[in-house]
Amino acid sequence: MTRQKKTRSLADKVKIRTGKRKDFKKWRHENPDQVTSSTRFSQKKRQQRKLQAARKQARQEAGPSIEIHPDTTEHKDD
Repeated sequence: MTRQKKTRSLADKVKIRTGKRKDFKKWRHENPDQVTSSTRFSQKKRQQRKLQAARKQARQEAGPSIEIHPDTTEHKDD
């Protein structure tokens, strides 16, 4: 005779659930048009992207420039 596996969570056993994470995830999945990010979050992310782009630009300008396609006329004589 085998033992029953212990469950860590009681979430699936509860019948009435209001305002819980699983319910919200289900609602969010069913109503994607009503879900929007907060303006504060959007502004924060926009600022982070601007900073990231500025850092990348600075790195590109600080790095040495290399010729990707140098003149290959010297090697054609071989």
